[in-house]
Amino acid sequence: MKYYLLPENGQFYKANLHSHSTVSDGTLTPREMKELYKSHGYSILCCTDHEIMVPHHDLTDDDFLMLTGFELGFDEECEDFLHARVCDLCVIALDKNNVTQPCFHRTKYHNPERNCEIVFDEKEPDFEKAYDAGCINKAIEICRKKGFFVTYNHPTWSLEHYEDYIRYKGMNAMEICNFSSFIDGYDEYNSKAYDDFLRKGERIFCIAADDNHNRRDPSCRMWDSFGAFTVIKAEKLSYESVADALIKGNFYSSQGPEIYGLYLENGRLFVDCSPADKITCTVNKRRCMSRYNEETGFITHGEFELYPEDGYFRVTVIDKNGLKAETNAYFTDCFDFKGGE
Repeated sequence: MKYYLLPENGQFYKANLHSHSTVSDGTLTPREMKELYKSHGYSILCCTDHEIMVPHHDLTDDDFLMLTGFELGFDEECEDFLHARVCDLCVIALDKNNVTQPCFHRTKYHNPERNCEIVFDEKEPDFEKAYDAGCINKAIEICRKKGFFVTYNHPTWSLEHYEDYIRYKGMNAMEICNFSSFIDGYDEYNSKAYDDFLRKGERIFCIAADDNHNRRDPSCRMWDSFGAFTVIKAEKLSYESVADALIKGNFYSSQGPEIYGLYLENGRLFVDCSPADKITCTVNKRRCMSRYNEETGFITHGEFELYPEDGYFRVTVIDKNGLKAETNAYFTDCFDFKGGE
C-alpha cells in the first residue's frame, strides 16, 4: 500500500508563521509585511506580535492569506534579562472567526491601554505567567483546547537547555530553524532538540520561520526575512484548508531546498526534491541513512528501507550550500508495513 506523507493532491504554499509588525516591536506595518512577503513568492503570513493578537483578515486576498496569531512569552525572573531564560510560544488560530486571545492578563505583559484592540473573554480570570514548566504546559493546554496551533520557539536564543525544554509537552510543533536568531549568531538550527522531543514521546511537527522584525536595512546581505519558511500543502488557499493542513502536518520546513514528493510503499520511503548534495533519513535508533549521487554531484530522488522497530522517521534534504529542508517526523506504528532486505 502507498501512503502519501505529503498529500498527492493540492498546492504548495510558502508561509512565514512567526513574524512581528508595528503592532508590537517590528518596523513594518502588517500591510507592508504582506506586500513584502507576497513580492518574494509567499502566500501565507501570520503576524505573531508579542502578547497582542490582532486579526488582519482585511489583508487577505485571492493570492495571499493572513493567519491570526500572537507570541506568548514566559520570562525567568532575573536581574539581568540577558542572562534570563525564556520560553516563547507562537499561538495561531485554527478558525478564522476565533479572535479571542487566550491566556490573557488585563494589566500585565503588555500595554493595558491597548486592551481596546484585543478581544478577550471577560469571564476568564487573568492568566498569571511564570517561568515554570507547569505554568507553560497549562498555557499550551489552554491554547490547544481553545482551538490554536501552538509552536515552541528558538530554544537556543532562549538560553534553554535540555533539562528546561524537555519538560514541555502538548505543543503542536517546534521551530527547527529560527532565521532571525540564526543570523544574529545563535546556533538556531534545532534538529537535536526536535529529536529530543520525539524520543521523549512527543508526537509533534517542526516548522521553520523568520521571526522577522525588519529592523535591518533590506540591502543588508543577511536581512531577517526570507531565510526560513514552512511549505504547506493544502487543497486551496483558504483559512479552513490551510488550518486543516497544519493540524494534519501536511507541510515541511526549509531554508531553501524543495521537497516535491514524499511517500511510503512496501516498507520503503521515497523522496523527490530539488537538486541536493544529499538526502538523509533519521530514525529513532542508531541507524540513520544518507543518499548521494557521486556521478552527477547532486541527487533529486532518494529511497530508504524502513522497519517497524525504527519508531519514527524523518527526512532532511541538504543542498550544496548546506541549506536544509526538513520533513515532519512520521511514526511507524501509524502504518501497516513490513520492512524487507
